Amino acid sequence: MHPTLFLTSRGERHQQEALAAAPRELDITLRRDPSRGEILRLVPQMEFLISERAGVIDAEMIAAARNLKLIQRLGSQTWDIDLDAARHGGIAVCCLPVTTCQLVAEHIVLQLLTTAKRARELMQVVVDAGNWGTPQRCTEDYFAYNWSQRENISGLRQSTVGILGFGEIGAEVARRLRAFDCAVLYNKRHRLPAHAEADLEITYATQADLLAQSDFVCSLLPLFPETEQTINANFFAAMKRGAIFAHCGAGAIVDETALLDALRSGHLAGAALDGYTYEPLPPDHPLLALARDPMQNLMLTPHIAAGTLTVQRRAGDYANIVALLEGKPLKYQLA
Repeated sequence: MHPTLFLTSRGERHQQEALAAAPRELDITLRRDPSRGEILRLVPQMEFLISERAGVIDAEMIAAARNLKLIQRLGSQTWDIDLDAARHGGIAVCCLPVTTCQLVAEHIVLQLLTTAKRARELMQVVVDAGNWGTPQRCTEDYFAYNWSQRENISGLRQSTVGILGFGEIGAEVARRLRAFDCAVLYNKRHRLPAHAEADLEITYATQADLLAQSDFVCSLLPLFPETEQTINANFFAAMKRGAIFAHCGAGAIVDETALLDALRSGHLAGAALDGYTYEPLPPDHPLLALARDPMQNLMLTPHIAAGTLTVQRRAGDYANIVALLEGKPLKYQLA
């Protein structure tokens, strides 16, 4: 058996999925948000260290890891691992872009584009055929551009996008927004170091500044007692008039009544949600009533942003450990 320390900040459900996918030859010690002292106490006995959203791995920890062969970061951000110390100690370091995080980032971009371009409204325009005049065959010189005379159809190009709760998903969103030449603001409890901000081309902002400046606000916040129902009437009032709100964070963070009020009043130009206070949504939920009108520019999806989940998807967390044990090349190796 190969002693393996698995550090995570995620909840019990995610922990059990990770353990269920582990190879049998690993003897895993899993800790959620351990203290620095506990890590220093445990790491000398370990052959492998897996870190999932779990904080700094510095030179002292690496020096204490006398038997360590590999540090595996689950995610693409490695700014908090001392790569020089790992190289000096002859310890391999690999990152692993997380498929589910990439899928959620894609979903956020879908939400932003769908609402910016008012896709549900425009589809209804096409469905309402016959209400827009007599059709004519298109030629090189004739086409009925915007035949319904829609207004306020915009996009992402050169807009300002604010991201709340900036972890692995936020980083993946920021990378995708480069293609749209967006200015990306972010807010999280602990600011990233300057070199990480430069690498991702993002700018730190207080929540107040982020809300005041952003054309789009993306919520990726996790659910803790201090975040529950914090996206409320005051939050939406602080957003720019005409801005769009997208939520792929945990449920129970958004005050859905306040969101409905902000949409009905016209303060928000649109909204998209993938997580809710109660799931599945009850059939009499007022969000559903508003969403049935495509002109309201509200996009609702059934908590599916991360795609179809299986236990097998977590097997990839251990792929580099298995490769090392079998003498095969490592993927995404940084040191």
